[in-house]
Amino acid sequence: MKTKIKLCGIKSIEDVGIMNENLPDYCGFIIDFPKSHRSLTKEVVRELSNKLDPSIKKVGVFVNSPIEDVMMLLEDDVIQMAQLHGDEDEDYIKELQKKTNKPVMKVIIMRDEFDVFRANESPADFVLLDAGKGSGQAFNWDLLKDMKREYFLAGGLHEGNLKKAVVTLRPYAIDLSSSIETDGRKDPQKVKTIMEIMGDIP
Repeated sequence: MKTKIKLCGIKSIEDVGIMNENLPDYCGFIIDFPKSHRSLTKEVVRELSNKLDPSIKKVGVFVNSPIEDVMMLLEDDVIQMAQLHGDEDEDYIKELQKKTNKPVMKVIIMRDEFDVFRANESPADFVLLDAGKGSGQAFNWDLLKDMKREYFLAGGLHEGNLKKAVVTLRPYAIDLSSSIETDGRKDPQKVKTIMEIMGDIP
């Protein structure tokens, strides 16, 4: 199966235009997390979400948000998947799944074998494996030999190591944000390059 592409940190109408031109499988909005310069209000996400090509699955990225806020955006189809990047526990994940019947992705910060165990055992529909909250660094990929489920791979991926990561690890999807930016803004040429690299990998 061909590895899917998620591009994260969409924050402007210009970004939406770049996404619609390149058509990644998933786009991510960071919602109500002021510590990130990519964070948006729910109202702005609604506006941008409406302008995204309907073939792109819309993902909302949350950090310890009230579950009601996440449910509302899922139920209104502003987003089609919730990505949980905080301390949300299994009860939170299961309640979100039960009440919305929409997929939930849990982010696991990969440091050691225990994190591999947590990823394998998570009740979330998907797991995203990362080195840190938007650190832009790669983690030790040797840990992935013990992964028993499909995963989104994030952390330090860029045009120089993307092909190696996909060919070697065959993740379900790759997730990029900072490496497709120039001066904090999505760069159309960098996005195009990433899409071309991925298009060339069988």
